[in-house]
Amino acid sequence: MTEFAVNIGLEVHIQLNSQSKAFCADSILFGQAPNTQISPISLAYPGTLPKINEAQIKKAVQLALAVDSEIREVSYFDRKSYFYPDLPKGYQLTQDNAPYCKGGHLDIIVGETLKRVAIHHIHMEEDAGKSIHTLDPKNSMIDLNRAGTPLLELVTDPCLETAEEAYQFLSRLRSLIRYLGISDGNMEQGSMRADCNVSIRPKVSTKLGERCEVKNVNSLRFAKKAIDYEINRQTKVIKAGGTIRQTTMDFDADKGVTRPLRDKEDVHDYRYFPDPDLPPLVLTKKYIQEVRAAMPVLPWEIENKMIEEHGISQQQAQTFAYDPELRSRFQEQLKLYPSAKKLANLYSNKIIPYIQSEGVSIKEMNLLNDQICGLLQLIDNGEVSSSKAYQLIFPELMKSDESPRNIAQRLDLIMAQSSDAELETLFKTIFDDNSEKVKAYQSGKKGLLGFFMGQAMKASGGKLNPKKAKDILQRMLDNQ
Repeated sequence: MTEFAVNIGLEVHIQLNSQSKAFCADSILFGQAPNTQISPISLAYPGTLPKINEAQIKKAVQLALAVDSEIREVSYFDRKSYFYPDLPKGYQLTQDNAPYCKGGHLDIIVGETLKRVAIHHIHMEEDAGKSIHTLDPKNSMIDLNRAGTPLLELVTDPCLETAEEAYQFLSRLRSLIRYLGISDGNMEQGSMRADCNVSIRPKVSTKLGERCEVKNVNSLRFAKKAIDYEINRQTKVIKAGGTIRQTTMDFDADKGVTRPLRDKEDVHDYRYFPDPDLPPLVLTKKYIQEVRAAMPVLPWEIENKMIEEHGISQQQAQTFAYDPELRSRFQEQLKLYPSAKKLANLYSNKIIPYIQSEGVSIKEMNLLNDQICGLLQLIDNGEVSSSKAYQLIFPELMKSDESPRNIAQRLDLIMAQSSDAELETLFKTIFDDNSEKVKAYQSGKKGLLGFFMGQAMKASGGKLNPKKAKDILQRMLDNQ
């Protein structure tokens, strides 16, 4: 694949958490009985007229401001015509020629590298209903509860180059919309869905290849798998002498493969034209400033401040920035324990993985600040090794409010506080018993350092301070 370059563009559909639909007052409550959240407007009865949801406008402006997009003072709504059974009007209200904002960017971290992902535009639109094909072997069912739900569609430039970058972008965007409070970002429930446009081209060419669009991917993991599969599929086709056709694809999550649904429609197939029932959307500078003033401090501003003040990694700062509850606990604990780096590492290595695996919040963990700080102090004092603190004591903290010291004593984990003289005596005995290995070490077999440490730990019952013992051992061997 080294001879090919990959271009990935994302179209992300974000369902807004307003109380009503985009152009009428119907509820958008999830999980209700089919066809109960509807009205003559969402069913497109003749003579009904749309009226835009004010909450949708405010949330749209919030996202545009957060990604530094240029907001148009005047934008328009268009009709996108296509005939699906779950689209009652026969068209979707959207923004084509003049979306409410254009440009912008969102930064992601891939490994240790910061990448700026360019955003082409964001536009407002409404969702379609839902076709259900599994309830009846002969008929498809239609649920129109979702029809008319307010959406934002964020479209990136085709500047992503790997499935991992796409994964990180979607993850970062989901964290942002949750932080702003404009959507719950629940992909499994359809609150955020991604269309992944994938193309490959020879590295020597600057012309983009024909793209295939994988539609409606509803999880971060599936998006990554779908893109990886599509990259490999297109590469094999081209290497075999074939050509890529512009195609709309479906992703089979069970089998991990993409399948063609239909040839990709061209823009003219949708017959866009201005909606005659909706007036132009006017967003004044005053209104935009009012929305900006009511927004919280943006996550990357918090990130930069935490990196500057505490010296933690960008990945750690990003995690704290997007989770106010986690950040608050971290800051409380810093009043009791002085090293932000060590505390942040405990979060990265144990606390956050536990939260993610168990699906709980920091509050639901019932971890006391004194327990966290006490655990780190045991390590700092050389009383317990970091490995035993993390592997044996930390799980016990999840079960009760017992102090880390009591747990360490109960599990017989407290290390001997040997003096330098006691350690030197121990190592002299080990050297006398293993004189040939001492000579081998001095001849260049430095890997034997681990052997001597193992003998010392065995002699002490595993209760030596490994760092202190290793420092003294190294000094004694070098001076032999």
